[in-house]
Amino acid sequence: MIAYLQGRLAHKEPTHIIIDVNGVGYFVKISLQTYSALHQSDELVKLHTLLIIREDAHTLYGFSKIEEKELFENLISVSGIGPSIAIVMLSSLSSGEIIQAIISEDLRTIQGIKGIGAKTAQRAIIELKDKLKKDLVATGINPTMFAGQNLTLRSEALTALVTLGIPKPAAEKNVDSILKRTGGDITLEELIKLALR
Repeated sequence: MIAYLQGRLAHKEPTHIIIDVNGVGYFVKISLQTYSALHQSDELVKLHTLLIIREDAHTLYGFSKIEEKELFENLISVSGIGPSIAIVMLSSLSSGEIIQAIISEDLRTIQGIKGIGAKTAQRAIIELKDKLKKDLVATGINPTMFAGQNLTLRSEALTALVTLGIPKPAAEKNVDSILKRTGGDITLEELIKLALR
């Protein structure tokens, strides 16, 4: 099992990268989340990886954050969601948005992802809702933070921050940590002001 790779980013595309580890080039499939977290070629990078072995292929999947890798593993545990669809999910929505949609049973958001039908979306919610809630509680995040009101607050704040020129990954990190700290008891204006600091 290859837990992570650390080396030079030799080549980068939205669907995959080649990472040079001591002269060996590893072809690693990635999501758009990871793609946007990586910068230019020749930088030193570390990716958390998961090797999936099938009869016809050995495929390495890479993630910039351990949380994204864990979510990927949860998604592929659902019947009907294979690695390719899980990567599409992680490319369509941020990890936080996927977790929010599953915990708040937002069937429409999950179904809106290419390749996800009604049955698969329902199965993902049924199989992962409790597990993801438990994981959030274990990391100290209150699952009620993902209630409908906070979802709207979060998405409005993210839209405003991205419009102001803040990169989406940085905006998400700031907004989520502020919502975690305040328990969601904050106005949109205060949230944006704090996230800009």
